[in-house]
Parts: sequence; C-alpha cells; structure tokens
Amino acid sequence: MPEVEPLAVLAATIAAFVIGSTYYSLVGGPGGETPPWQLGVEVVRCVVLAAVIAGLAAQGGIDEPAGGLLLGLALWVSFPLVLWTGAIVWENTPVRQAALHGGDWLAKLLVLGVIVSVLQ
Repeated sequence: MPEVEPLAVLAATIAAFVIGSTYYSLVGGPGGETPPWQLGVEVVRCVVLAAVIAGLAAQGGIDEPAGGLLLGLALWVSFPLVLWTGAIVWENTPVRQAALHGGDWLAKLLVLGVIVSVLQ
C-alpha cells in the first residue's frame, strides 16, 4: 500500500480550512462569532478530508494536477452532489442551501485533489 505524504496532508488541511473560511465569508454563511469548539471540529474535518484524498491519490498513483482535478471532480459528483440532491428531494432541503454547501465542497475537492497529487 502506498504511503501518504504528511506534507500533502498538512498542506491540504490548511487549504481546506482557508477555502471554507473564505468561501463562506464571500457567499454568506453563518454570521457572528464562531465558538472555539466549532473551529476545532472544522480542523478535524479538514484533516480527515485531506488524509482521505491523499490516500486515494497515493493508492491510485495520481501524481499530476490533471489527475488530481479529475479525482476531486469524481469525489464531488460521487458524494456531495449525490448527498445534497438526496437532501433536496427527500428532506426538502432548500436548493439554495444545497448549492451553497455544494459549491464549498466542489472548491475544496478540486483544490485538494491538485495539492495532494502534486505533493505525493
């Protein structure tokens, strides 16, 4: 089994956190002061996301930016897009809310796919 490059996970973790923070500050998200525990949960989520993408890239031998973009797009279509579509259809989640979160996930997955593919 290929090893995951710790630098790739670290860089992708930081990128995921920055992308999410920037994205929601630009398009609108929860306002007000964020409690420290929520920031901690977000960091853990970013680490898990970065490690999984890095592991998939390593296992798949993806070591070029184009492959990383394709991996990110495939992950987005397979998971956030499918999950948010189900939430819209079955749970009456507002389309705007699903699109807002889906955009965040698309940006993260594309960028993280490129980062880990280059740093693996």
